Amino acid sequence: MKFAYRFSGLLGTVYRRGNLSFTRDGGSLISPVGNRISLFDLKNNKCETFPLATRLNIVCVGLSPDGSLAILIDEEGAALLVSLIGKCVIHRFYFHKPVHSVSFSPDGKKFVITKDNVALMYHAPGRKREFNAFVLDKTYYGPYDETTCIDWTDDSKCFAVGSKDMSTWVFGAERWANLIYYSLGGHKDIIVACFFEENSLDLYTISQDAALCVWQCDTELDGLKPRLPKDAAREENAEENEEFLEEPKGEEIRGKANPNEQETRDKVKYSRVAKYFFNKEGDFNNLTSAAYHKKTHLLVTGFASGIFHLHELPDFNLIHSLSISDQRIASISINCTGDWIAFGCSGLGQLLVWEWQSESYVLKQQGHFNSMVSLAYSPDGQYIATGGEDGKVKVWNTSSSFCFVTFTEHSSGVTAVTFTSNGYVILSASLDGTVRAFDLHRYRNFRTFTSPRPSQFSCLAVDSSGEIVSAGSQDSFEIFIWSMQSGRLLDVLSGHEGPISSLSFNPMKSVLASASWDKTVKLWDMLDSWRTKETLILNSDVLVVTFRPDGKELAVAALNGQITFWDHENAVQVGSIEGRHDLQMGRKELDKITAKQAAKGKSFTTLCYSADGQSILAGGLSKFVCIYNVKEQILMKKFEISCNFSLDAMEEYLDRRKMTEFGSMALIDEGAGGEDGVAIPLPGVKRGDMSYRHFKPEIRVTCLRFSPTGRSWAATTTEGLLIYSLDSGLIFDPFELDIDITPGNIRKTLLQKEYTMAIVMAFKLNEKKLIQEVIEAVPSEEVDVVCSSLPELYVEKVLEFLASAFEISCHLEFYLIWAHKLLMLHGPKLKTRSVKLLPVIQFLQKSIQRHFEDVSKLCEWNIYNIKYALAISQQRGMKRLAEETSVDKDDLDSDSDYLMQEAHKDNLSS
Repeated sequence: MKFAYRFSGLLGTVYRRGNLSFTRDGGSLISPVGNRISLFDLKNNKCETFPLATRLNIVCVGLSPDGSLAILIDEEGAALLVSLIGKCVIHRFYFHKPVHSVSFSPDGKKFVITKDNVALMYHAPGRKREFNAFVLDKTYYGPYDETTCIDWTDDSKCFAVGSKDMSTWVFGAERWANLIYYSLGGHKDIIVACFFEENSLDLYTISQDAALCVWQCDTELDGLKPRLPKDAAREENAEENEEFLEEPKGEEIRGKANPNEQETRDKVKYSRVAKYFFNKEGDFNNLTSAAYHKKTHLLVTGFASGIFHLHELPDFNLIHSLSISDQRIASISINCTGDWIAFGCSGLGQLLVWEWQSESYVLKQQGHFNSMVSLAYSPDGQYIATGGEDGKVKVWNTSSSFCFVTFTEHSSGVTAVTFTSNGYVILSASLDGTVRAFDLHRYRNFRTFTSPRPSQFSCLAVDSSGEIVSAGSQDSFEIFIWSMQSGRLLDVLSGHEGPISSLSFNPMKSVLASASWDKTVKLWDMLDSWRTKETLILNSDVLVVTFRPDGKELAVAALNGQITFWDHENAVQVGSIEGRHDLQMGRKELDKITAKQAAKGKSFTTLCYSADGQSILAGGLSKFVCIYNVKEQILMKKFEISCNFSLDAMEEYLDRRKMTEFGSMALIDEGAGGEDGVAIPLPGVKRGDMSYRHFKPEIRVTCLRFSPTGRSWAATTTEGLLIYSLDSGLIFDPFELDIDITPGNIRKTLLQKEYTMAIVMAFKLNEKKLIQEVIEAVPSEEVDVVCSSLPELYVEKVLEFLASAFEISCHLEFYLIWAHKLLMLHGPKLKTRSVKLLPVIQFLQKSIQRHFEDVSKLCEWNIYNIKYALAISQQRGMKRLAEETSVDKDDLDSDSDYLMQEAHKDNLSS
């Protein structure tokens, strides 16, 4: 089995914090998700998470105007320069202090970042090859407090910076003779946003107390005068003298809030034309974010209560006002056409894209409010169901990475989810004392299973037929068995002396394995009136139990960190893995003992066999997922699922700089009422939430599952639902390679029309593009002959290639012919190796099923359109009287069906 699994997607987290940004074409949205970024393609309904990560959570994202580069900056000021085309990191830079905002100039030559009370202008990277991509051009001083926002004029001559000291500063990108800096007041709270009017120096400033000031400038952009030559020459001489003393650090511009008359003579002047207030009288709703579209003069403002307003400027006309959430709107962005508005709510992890003209959602996604606890793959690997502590069950599409249905019937945390064998029913167990069955056709809860006495269910299993549902209880130590058809309770299995921790049905036989904290695993025979068939005794509390896909082996993880393998037919232990040291725990900020000591009490809490049963995945309260070879009982590979140090228990050793004589610095709540909005409650102060505590989520893996196709596995973690897939594109992996097998020889064989030989040679070289070229060169009428003469060893490889080709190729009918002929001719032989081939067949089924759904929708739409066109054509030219009846519907249907049959015959004959 190959272990080249790579990170391929993050589901369940759509927005954490930071600013949202639309791409240049306005059809895609970039959203920061923790320490990664996701690209939401809104036109093709797909989501992609880039395979790169910062050390801490991303707080601001800056996109270059040409859409090729992005600057990602994390909480500590570490920046990554990223190529959005190659999806890779080009350069790393450290700003040494937290950065509040970053913005490229519209011409793409410069970019400005704000940190502390300073604005720094850098030359934009990527224009030419350079050793250092971040070259400082100018440093601007002026505000007394931290800077909050940036906006550029359309011609990149000036930019404005807002500050927490309630002032806004306009700076020249060059030292203009009549504008070097200008300070604007007029507000009574923190500046949230500032925007220039289109092709003008006129300015709008918006503060946190929901006030908008309109500033008019007495000079146009063309009226900015360049510096006098004598001043420029004097400065150049000064710079040359400095060059020998130290490395040049860029030009410094120091602004004054109250310049004297001499300094303001013949300079640009601003005057406040109007001041507007968003809140009605007596309302105290903090404004948290804003965005402005210059061409349409559209201003969008978001508030702490989840309301947003749309206004037309400069007249301040309200277009509409809506509430989208009960949490603060943290970020707003408008696309280039001004049609779509994106909103991010960090409290709930919501991401919304709203089309304001039609008043409809383009995108509405939200992850689980609390952490995800469990997951299950559908039998074809196309969907993933997740259950969370917020009581919701969500279903995700693995190809688009979007959640398409959320079930909210549970009133407490969901502990387990699973699919039935047909793939259209999801079962979920919850701490609210119910097991619920959801229908994926009608999206409804059609069965609710309960126990005679209320019990908190901790685990769930369904047999291979989908008829028998079982759930284990935490408090009564019993296992409940229900019938799916009738919903009746069939039996209550008692015998365990501790909480039931895990249940698993044998995929091939009617045997249920139950694990408990009483240090036993019991096997119950469903055919023999649910009697205990065997009791396996272990040395420690059992946490998880799972059967191998062929049902011949049982894996058990216990509290002592061991994974043991059992032949359950003979009740014999066949192997064990000591996995405690492989977990490699991190040390939490408030831990009194070292990570090495803490690891002694830790163990694996989730297990999962691979699709072929040769290896096993294991995870627990750690940032590592281990994959072991079952036969050899050795560690094959460790996956580090996160490098995000914003999470707790990531570091092995504590940073001594964070320790004081009074304890860890993590015990101190920092900041009073900043962006996260809660003031520290001081004695005698009524403002603020007394129960508010700052905390860091701990990194953990709660559930692992292998895809039935064998090409990917998923993990529910603190960060969200992570998917790792086989990355076959970058690996040269030949099969029985010979010295004569070269691309040239393969093409020569193909020209001689020896198709079978060419296919065998191409698979030996195992280059995907070459295999595609050879298979697509085979004429469709020759496919039957080639399939019959194909060696048995290569049938499986061709089927696997077909399954992957279906996902990207447009030659749908051609590949369906291949799949049909292979399965018809080699079906009986393939059936003898069905267990081994099952992942490949399920991968093929998943690919065909997706095309079937797409094509059937298209066909139904076309049939409807044809019937509609026929109905219109038959009614044309007829004067319809009020009492006259319309065309008989049955006749219409028969006519349209006849016409469609005729068209089909014509197509076949041609």
